[in-house]
Amino acid sequence: MSAMEKTFEPAAVEARISSSWEEAGAFRAGRPDRRAAAPYSIVIPPPNVTGSLHMGHALNNTLQDILCRFERMRGKDVLWQPGMDHAGIATQMVVERQLAERQQPGRREMGREAFVARVWEWKAESGGTIGRQLRRLGASCDWSRERFTMDEGLSRAVRKVFVQLHRDGLIYKDKRLVNWDPRFQTAISDIEVQQVEVKGHLWHLRYPVADEPGRFIVVATTRPETMLGDVAVAVHPDDERYRDLVGKDVLLPLVGRRIPVVADSYSDPEKGTGAVKITPAHDFNDFEVGKRHGLRLINVLGPEAEVRIVGNEDFLRGATPGPDLDAVLALEGVDRAKARKAVVALLEERELVETIEPHTHMVPHGDRSGVVIEPWLTDQWYVNVKPLAEKALKAVRDERTVFIPRNWEKTFFDWLENIEPWCISRQLWWGHQIPAWYGPDGHAFVAGTEEEARDAAIRHYGNSDVTLTRDEDVLDTWFSSALWPFSTLGWPDETPELKRFYPTSTLVTGFDIIFFWVARMMMMGLHILDEVPFRNVYIHALVRDERGAKMSKSKGNVIDPLDLVDRYGADALRFTLAAMAAQGRDIKLSTQRVEGYRNFATKLWNAARFAEMNGCVRVAGFDPADVKETLNRWIVSAAGRATAEITTALEEFRFNEAAGGAYRFVWNLFCDWYLELAKPVLQGEDGLAKDETRATVAWVIDEIAKLLHPFMPFLTEELWAIKGAEGPARDGLLTLSSWPVPVAIGGEAAEAEIGWVIELVSAIRSVRSEMNVPAGAQIPLALVAASPQTLERAQRWREIVARLARLSGIDFVDAAPAGAVQLIVYGEVAALPLAGIIDLDAERARLKKEAEKLVADIARIDAKLGNADFIARAPEEIVDEQHERRAEAEARHRQIAAALEQLAALG
Repeated sequence: MSAMEKTFEPAAVEARISSSWEEAGAFRAGRPDRRAAAPYSIVIPPPNVTGSLHMGHALNNTLQDILCRFERMRGKDVLWQPGMDHAGIATQMVVERQLAERQQPGRREMGREAFVARVWEWKAESGGTIGRQLRRLGASCDWSRERFTMDEGLSRAVRKVFVQLHRDGLIYKDKRLVNWDPRFQTAISDIEVQQVEVKGHLWHLRYPVADEPGRFIVVATTRPETMLGDVAVAVHPDDERYRDLVGKDVLLPLVGRRIPVVADSYSDPEKGTGAVKITPAHDFNDFEVGKRHGLRLINVLGPEAEVRIVGNEDFLRGATPGPDLDAVLALEGVDRAKARKAVVALLEERELVETIEPHTHMVPHGDRSGVVIEPWLTDQWYVNVKPLAEKALKAVRDERTVFIPRNWEKTFFDWLENIEPWCISRQLWWGHQIPAWYGPDGHAFVAGTEEEARDAAIRHYGNSDVTLTRDEDVLDTWFSSALWPFSTLGWPDETPELKRFYPTSTLVTGFDIIFFWVARMMMMGLHILDEVPFRNVYIHALVRDERGAKMSKSKGNVIDPLDLVDRYGADALRFTLAAMAAQGRDIKLSTQRVEGYRNFATKLWNAARFAEMNGCVRVAGFDPADVKETLNRWIVSAAGRATAEITTALEEFRFNEAAGGAYRFVWNLFCDWYLELAKPVLQGEDGLAKDETRATVAWVIDEIAKLLHPFMPFLTEELWAIKGAEGPARDGLLTLSSWPVPVAIGGEAAEAEIGWVIELVSAIRSVRSEMNVPAGAQIPLALVAASPQTLERAQRWREIVARLARLSGIDFVDAAPAGAVQLIVYGEVAALPLAGIIDLDAERARLKKEAEKLVADIARIDAKLGNADFIARAPEEIVDEQHERRAEAEARHRQIAAALEQLAALG
């Protein structure tokens, strides 16, 4: 009776195995047994402290873990550096929401110090859930070294870099347009902006031409309220309609300000009226036009996107006093949405609205606040990243850092070659407060501490009695994340870890943060440490739903990785993600695929139980290179080939090929063929062949555990422990064991012989299936003019081939009998006489009917794919699905055509 449980239950073992790894310190970098080993390091893309595991995290961390476990087993001193990001705006929002739910004083009533203390309390109680979830996934991070972007060490690094960049003339303060979130009242980054399709309107407004009564120029706008800040009207230089107006002025309706008509290629003659209003303080494109023409900047909105024009000198300069202006000034403090209606009403009263048409367009929204983002003119801190970008570009061009797949380098180059200054300040309270203090006259003193700033102020003013005020803004979260590869290793201190593990070996991340994170880490690493932060950057694709649609809560197609772990185990999810992680191709994930790989785990477990029940125990001193039996030589050789294939694939970041190689070896070769072919020996008389086969089976299971460990760590660690309970003493955990090395066995003859058996049985099974031979029917096989080698093989394997292929016997003949299907196996003919066993006419009819249906299906798909309207309107995933269906139908049609040819040969 087997001592192994009947089935592998992930829930029963995962927590226990996780504990055994942590208790052994298995994942700690710098273990005594690894100090002389080559280093290998990866920094985790730090998840938000507010985050919980989603499928993107599951993919990203599974791939990192595969690499870390693989390199650890190859004997390297591995550091997988974990940690979390303080996630400024997200965390502040979570805590503010919690305060509101508990009906406690809000952030502004509490004051900054009390609120920040409250956020730290929240972090201690609720933050970091994702760290526990990553452990459930099996992430082999060095959890003893976990870092947080707001811990004291990283905060010191942030201050030092800010001061250094400021000293280098690369950080400065400027008034520019930013993405402004009116709800959170802060600048936000491009990645926090979502473009949302909105059904709005396009207003065609009539602007009177100055000094030409009765003449107007019509501009089209989706945001009439911003016209209060207009400083020009732009037309295309080649637009004949407006050529005579260039250089003249128009009168801004309601305000009376004279504004010029400028010629600029930004204006598209084919779009709208061909004339566009220019509002540099409220539109990014207009800002650039304004710079080109030296136009004024007039900000007419406040921090909550409310009208702010009373006492606004920029707005009032050039405005014409009177009833129109009074009506506009009455909008002071009105929200932009209400102001829009009011402005349109005022213009309509004055017959200055030519037309209003429905207009669907993309409008930027804050991804967390959900409100419309306002391009807004404010004073912010910036980094001049152009000089830093040049170093990063050179490092990639010189292949000091390599992107995998290489096509992502173009994306990297395109962005860095056209890079704009980086806005690094945020109007939040949670984050790294900017290390700048202002004197009474507004002069800024940038320093690592207030004491240093005060010393600088005393020198500047020549007065020790100086009152300094700290800048209230905090740094963009990406600023501290840009330092992650070296700040987590202890910089600015010269730590042993920094010396050993920097630059890191590999970065694994998504394409969406190449700009926001990868490029910035490159720039900071090269500027601060004069070295790239990583040698390789592996960019993984997206995980989509089974139809190829992007997962989103609104679509209701989000798959929770932890649900899948609960249902099928972490190993099944991990293997699915790895098996589908082809370079440059998005993953179409279905629960059926995960269930399929759970079945794979079950298959291996059952094989291990079969081995146990048949006495297959590890043997001291067993050398796989010395096995004599043909079948055993074949599996040892096949294991070597699988090891080489998986090793090369992992070295080249071809995760799907590595997983595919492991799957084929375990399921097809070991379980389906080797154990099946070994059954007669294992269940036969005792003797040398049986002893050798038992030992070989046990050895192969160990090799499989090693090869599969990076993908399926829990199942394999459990098998390793169970199989180590018998036979020679096991030396520790699987995760710290050595990666397999192919055995030089010279197994060509064995591979040829067992290969012949497998191909013969497979070919017969294929014919039986295609020709609809009844499952229980035993049919004869005739080997035609067989060579001496084939005769020998057939005699040796006669009983096994007959059992596996359900044959009534094997005959040796000079010519193929009449009414037989002919197969070519290893260049020789094998014949299956099927006349009388199947109804040839019925089979022809069945196959022809299926072929006709497939032809109709292909024609229907071709009609869809040939329809330009369908291609234009259908989501990309639906079009891809149609292409896949067509390919499947064509492949099946070819199979049927081959079967019909064989039937034709039968007469």
